[in-house]
Amino acid sequence: MSSEDEEAWASPSLGLSPLSRVRLDELLQELLDRVGEVVTSRERLRSLLDAVVTIGSGLELRGVLTRIVEAACSLIGSRYGALGVIGPDRTLVEFITHGISPDLHAKIGDLPHGRGLLGLLIEDPRPVRLPDITKHPNSYGFPPHHPPMHSFLGTPIRIRDQIFGNLYLAEKQGAAEFTQDDEEIAVALAAAAGVAIENARLFATAHRRERWLAATAEITNVLLGQVNRTSALQLVARRAREVAEAQLVLVLLADEETGQLTVEVVDGPAPELEGAVVPASGTAFARAITGTDHVVVDDLGKAATWPAPITTGPALITPLAATDTLHGVLVVAHPSGAASRPEDLPMLHTFAGQAALALERARAQDEREQLLLLEDRERIARDLHDVVIQRLFATGLQLQTAAQLATRPDVAQRISGAVDDLDTTIRDIRTAIFELRTPANAALRTEIRDLVAAAAEALGFRPELRLDGPIDSAVPDEIRPDLLAVVREALSNTARHARATAVRITVEAVNRRLTVTVVDNGVGASGAQPRGGLVNLRERATLHGGDFAIGPAETTGTRVVWSVPI
Repeated sequence: MSSEDEEAWASPSLGLSPLSRVRLDELLQELLDRVGEVVTSRERLRSLLDAVVTIGSGLELRGVLTRIVEAACSLIGSRYGALGVIGPDRTLVEFITHGISPDLHAKIGDLPHGRGLLGLLIEDPRPVRLPDITKHPNSYGFPPHHPPMHSFLGTPIRIRDQIFGNLYLAEKQGAAEFTQDDEEIAVALAAAAGVAIENARLFATAHRRERWLAATAEITNVLLGQVNRTSALQLVARRAREVAEAQLVLVLLADEETGQLTVEVVDGPAPELEGAVVPASGTAFARAITGTDHVVVDDLGKAATWPAPITTGPALITPLAATDTLHGVLVVAHPSGAASRPEDLPMLHTFAGQAALALERARAQDEREQLLLLEDRERIARDLHDVVIQRLFATGLQLQTAAQLATRPDVAQRISGAVDDLDTTIRDIRTAIFELRTPANAALRTEIRDLVAAAAEALGFRPELRLDGPIDSAVPDEIRPDLLAVVREALSNTARHARATAVRITVEAVNRRLTVTVVDNGVGASGAQPRGGLVNLRERATLHGGDFAIGPAETTGTRVVWSVPI
């Protein structure tokens, strides 16, 4: 082979001209660039798929949101990232960040509310890509200690047709700004994030519903046994606070006659509210009571006039109603600044229904126990009337017959005394029978006794009291205050003017008439016309169509008689 042939064989041009060789090099470089782009795109696609798998690997909402921000920063090459959750008032209620240390986070202070450039995505939910965030007209600048940021990429996160929040990325690493490919990847990642967030929210809702059902089942188990109203309501309040993750839970019972609500149970940092009385009309509770529907208030402290200040946020108010009977309301209040949870309302309504059933069962058990008690007392009263009193009557008649046959005066006197004792015993037994047949919650007799006992200090001695007839059951409610006022005024006049050493008060409910008789052994009434408190006694009798009289007693002293029909 000649030297010319060797040069031709070793030449890299393979017979190509210098211009052709340049063109071939360009084509080969373009091919290599295209292959690199394909490889890069394939790697980014694989990274995107990995990110989608990563953010969907858990169902706890807070963890899902954190993984979304971390995956976006890693996939797109952003130094800083954040995810802002939009609340019902179209402001940011939660702001999860990445790339900022906890110490720097604390120095920055309050989280943004969604104004300025961040608010632009809220008002117009479309992707935004900027080479320099500081030059945008909506930029408000950064708070103190905030790290400098220039390149910016933001995209909304949608759940179906609703905007859940926005994904924010800043400071592209290795480049001056974010590219169109970065924006497309961020949009794709936001779409996958919407699905992951929806799944996490559905899981959280299902988990909360499960907890509500478990609490409702616990209340149902309580209904199967002996129900104590206070204990049952305390359990209701405690479980409602735990499941709803609330700050304060109140159980208020309604009083139909007064139109007021009484705080029966408090679970939370306001024990001083227990026993407080709140008017229902003119407050946020009115709609829950009249419409038997739940009510949402922004601030429980402003929903009514409370005896002590309440520092809470939004509250859910639902009625405690069962079998067309309203018992009260259940109030679940969240901390100030927290968002209300409408998804809790259906389960809370069901839970409140179970609480109302607990009240119904407690009331039914009380009524049954009271009925058993009254039946037992009725049996005792019947035995006393049909057996004991009849025997005493028979014994008294026999003694009266024996007294007529007695020849010695002292024997006849003793027998007559025994008959009088039997009469007194019969009268006491009749009084006991009336008391036995009185409802257990009636307390008029007790109030009269307490009133007479309290007058003993002013009189210097204890007055004699006699109660006859079904006073507790026969005296109407509208006459009871006047009856007590009459006894109080008569004893007061005796203590101030009579200078008596003995007073006998008789209260009788006989033949559909209530009569109060007060007799003392004092100096007697003057002949002047009644005035002052005595005039009040006459007016109280006239008000009920009755009579009032004052005069001398049989021997000495004064006799006051106040009588009204019943």
